[in-house]
Amino acid sequence: SLQPGATEIVYALGLQDRLYGVTSKCDYPAGARDKPVVVRSIFDGRHLSSGEISRTIAQYLSKSQKIYEVDQEVLEAANPDLLLTQAICEV
Repeated sequence: SLQPGATEIVYALGLQDRLYGVTSKCDYPAGARDKPVVVRSIFDGRHLSSGEISRTIAQYLSKSQKIYEVDQEVLEAANPDLLLTQAICEV
């Protein structure tokens, strides 16, 4: 799961045993914290407002810089047949 909301849905459906990895932002339910982290944000947005996060993302994207880092080794170890994700949304 490359999106926290999708991780929550997987757990709500009782499919957590089929979920291999998550993002660094996947912290609910608590069991998600025990899964390997596949994706990390390249900046720490914990203390930023939604507007500040939006501006930071816009700055990175305007410079064609990535905003997420994928751990290739973890992803390859997962050998996924399905990735749960979303496009970047408007904040």
